[in-house]
Amino acid sequence: MAAVLPTTVTHVKKILLIDDDPELRQLLATYLGRQGYDTLLLPDTRQLDAFLERYQPQLLILDLMLPGEDGLSACRRLRGRSETRPIIMLTARDEPVDRVIGLEMGADDYLGKPFDPRELVARIEAVLRRGGRPPASEPQRGTVRFGEWLFDRSTRQLLKDGCPVALTSGEFALLNVLVTHANQTMKRERLIELTRREGSDSFDRAIDVQIHRLRRLLESDPAQPRYLQTVWGVGYVFVPDAASEAAAPRCDS
Repeated sequence: MAAVLPTTVTHVKKILLIDDDPELRQLLATYLGRQGYDTLLLPDTRQLDAFLERYQPQLLILDLMLPGEDGLSACRRLRGRSETRPIIMLTARDEPVDRVIGLEMGADDYLGKPFDPRELVARIEAVLRRGGRPPASEPQRGTVRFGEWLFDRSTRQLLKDGCPVALTSGEFALLNVLVTHANQTMKRERLIELTRREGSDSFDRAIDVQIHRLRRLLESDPAQPRYLQTVWGVGYVFVPDAASEAAAPRCDS
């Protein structure tokens, strides 16, 4: 069953919430509606793909423990087909290892139950801001080439041989900070500050997971990275083989 709650706010943002607790679904839908969010509700993922295609929500809130396909499997499946829509995971388990697994599957943020609905709204707004604009202090003009890659910060695109490659909002934010500070060692604390400054409870391991995901995407040998290098005991550094302003090539495929 799905419910769409109307709202009188002018610029409504649409959210898809999937949780098998009917009381929690209605509570969150009512609260989010008051905050200006148009909330679609599902008890499981059986209609997930259809809802994404039909309603085009801007963000997905996905419970970890679901009947049938669980939240982690759904997140992994969506990311595996290059779905970049932001995902916030909900779970009754709040151990660091669970958060890491959620991030590894491609979630943008993670919130453990029980939680204050105000905190969920703060997470939603933070994730949407990260996806909608760069961190305030980071320059966003121009493009950077490295190897077969071109990172276009003005259009928020990563291209391989001229063809776009999907990035989640979290992956874009982290790569952008590292590229902007090329050849500068960035401490984990600084990376957290620049990529998740809007109030998310980021932790050091989350940055490690994001780096791991970017290496699998960018590096020919993730075990021996060329571009995203580790500075042991400190953090990470982006080492380009050539960084220059350039026009993005066209994809002919």
